[in-house]
Amino acid sequence: MQSYVNDPVVQKNRWWIITAVGMFTIMSTLDGSIVNIALPVMARDLGVPMNQAEWVVSSYLIVICALLLLMGKLGDTLGKIRVFRLGTVLFTIGSLFAGFNHSFALLLAARVVQALGASMTMANNNGIITEVFPLRERGKALGLIGSFVSVGSIAGPGIGGLILGQLPWGYIFWINIPIGLLTMVMGQLVLPRDLAPSHAPIDWAGFASFVALIVPFFVAVNLGQVVGFGDWRVLTLFLVAVLALLLFIRIERRHSAPLVSFKLFQNAEFTISLLAGFLIFVTNFFFNVISPFYLENARGLSATTAGYILMIFPIVQVVVAPLAGSLSDKIGPYTITLVGLVIILVSQLGYAFLNLSTSLAWVLLLIGVMGLGNGSFQSPNNTVVMSAVDAQDLGIAGGLNALARNLGMVVGISTATTVLFSAMSHTAGRKVTTYLPAHPDYFIVGMHVAFAVAAVICLVAVGLTAYRMRQQKQG
Repeated sequence: MQSYVNDPVVQKNRWWIITAVGMFTIMSTLDGSIVNIALPVMARDLGVPMNQAEWVVSSYLIVICALLLLMGKLGDTLGKIRVFRLGTVLFTIGSLFAGFNHSFALLLAARVVQALGASMTMANNNGIITEVFPLRERGKALGLIGSFVSVGSIAGPGIGGLILGQLPWGYIFWINIPIGLLTMVMGQLVLPRDLAPSHAPIDWAGFASFVALIVPFFVAVNLGQVVGFGDWRVLTLFLVAVLALLLFIRIERRHSAPLVSFKLFQNAEFTISLLAGFLIFVTNFFFNVISPFYLENARGLSATTAGYILMIFPIVQVVVAPLAGSLSDKIGPYTITLVGLVIILVSQLGYAFLNLSTSLAWVLLLIGVMGLGNGSFQSPNNTVVMSAVDAQDLGIAGGLNALARNLGMVVGISTATTVLFSAMSHTAGRKVTTYLPAHPDYFIVGMHVAFAVAAVICLVAVGLTAYRMRQQKQG
């Protein structure tokens, strides 16, 4: 059979399939953020300075972003399920070695193996679900996957804090092992054989130029937060990234089987939805960066209490997303994505007015509202992205979608940090690079400016989505 939708065995197992894919999706995205909270402990135990320890996080994100497009293309070429299965094995092996408190070199090597496996699963999870689920249920199914992605991305600090409160830091990696083994067993039982893969040639020159774009860009972003974005080293790295981008575009336009066909971007639904998803992940990570400072430093809450409060966001989203997906299956995704974006915008405006005396109940409400908005937006937006391409391009579309999310995380963290401390420095009349306990008012001013910027970014996503909706109605 050339369609999973017409295969009765696959349709009987489709909810088990999404469970297997979803479990691993949470785990691979969680590892991008769960490590942050453990970095001070890791640095102390392994005897490395904090600026080196940051590479435990950075190396994971860099490798994932560098490989996502290749893994999406390999999914289209060799089979999405084959690539996904291999990814689960590699990620689980990497998790095993990452948990050993042996050496910093072993930890970094294990994180690279984790990232290799994670890129294989992230690039192909949406494509697998799009092929397995019929159109009438696709929004609900992609909504669940979108929930798993966001839960993994946002819940890391909260879950990491709970684990570190009871166990050594290695367990933030070892917790992946039983989940990975269970996913492998479940996948062996329920995942079907791949549909006929294309076996098209791989554009290795395009892949190499893309890596030459991603690596200097990420290093520049990370270095810029330390030495300033006007530093000559940072500017040089950004220049290298721009030149690599131009080379990548040149190669892709001339290649007979490009890594990314630019024809995909001629589809306004696909392009605008991809860009809106990127902007919302940037917005979300303003919250992810600033909220711990506000709750723990400014309001004096314990890390555990702050972790519980921050868990409201993913809990609300994981409940709302499949409901929004089901609704989008019935009435279409466009109105729901726009409503979700407006709700997110309201939450950002609310954050911009928080202060030291704001009721915690109001803070909880705003976090819940943000989860509601994201749950309403992410699932129908993913449906538009994955339904806008032909079946042979589902892997690369999934890779681009995952790349937009991960780039949104990196850009969001960097921009939020830069805006926050620049505003604090302006208020203090001197350079500020951390929270100042003696001057919480400096932080509050910086937070207001940062969330105002986040609101503007979200407003751009609202405008793009409204334009897309108008064009769709006119068409």
